[in-house]
Amino acid sequence: MMRLNKYIAHHSSYSRREADKAIQDGYVRVNGEIQKEPATQVDEEKADVWISGKKVAPRDKYTVIVYNKPKGELVTKSDPKGRRTIYDSLDKKYKHFIPVGRLDYATEGVLLLTDASKVATALMTSNLERVYKVKIKGEITPQMEAAMLNGLELTDATAGGHSHSDVTSMTFAPFIGYKIHKSAHNYSTLKVAIAEGQNREIRRFFAHFGAEVSDLKRVSFAEIELNNLPTGKTRFLTRSEYSALYGFLKEENQKAKEKGSKK
Repeated sequence: MMRLNKYIAHHSSYSRREADKAIQDGYVRVNGEIQKEPATQVDEEKADVWISGKKVAPRDKYTVIVYNKPKGELVTKSDPKGRRTIYDSLDKKYKHFIPVGRLDYATEGVLLLTDASKVATALMTSNLERVYKVKIKGEITPQMEAAMLNGLELTDATAGGHSHSDVTSMTFAPFIGYKIHKSAHNYSTLKVAIAEGQNREIRRFFAHFGAEVSDLKRVSFAEIELNNLPTGKTRFLTRSEYSALYGFLKEENQKAKEKGSKK
């Protein structure tokens, strides 16, 4: 199930705000009836939704783009404080694209966006490998390495998190891998591969050991890399990347069907 305003924003060129207005102004019909409540839950698979006489429906075809997000942009549609968002930089034709997870304000690198909510959800909730280049203040300690290898459970994971975040505790799975490039008293650099996308996960992890992350860049998501994409620019997936994504989605769909049949 999905909120009506979200359904329209995901499957049309309407933004969430535009969808809210269209619904409240009486331009939206759900299963033949005018619906004026944006929070109404609709079944993404079965809902019959029309807006201003045009049917809104999930597309069989989908597009995925790679954006090399620069530092200093928020992954959100708009910011009450007026800070720059990714949609200020992206072409207007991508204004309805959904980001696959978030990179925080100070983090740069690979950000995937898609016009299909199913694709976004499947990728966001997956355990596909995410690779980051990390620079921390201080040296890499044996305790950090042990936690990267074995995982870490924190009842207080607020250090490294955003001041307004509701996340307090966090469990870190063992990293898929890591490679230390430099470890020194003033700063250290390393590359890490993780299979999760928790809120400011890497910043919280190193903050637990008293090390501030000064630079963070995601260089790949699964098999999708920047491929020399300049900062602030976008590209479409290559044919081989689409092929790998199609295989992943087919596998996830099969898993969901098997899970459903066991209930």
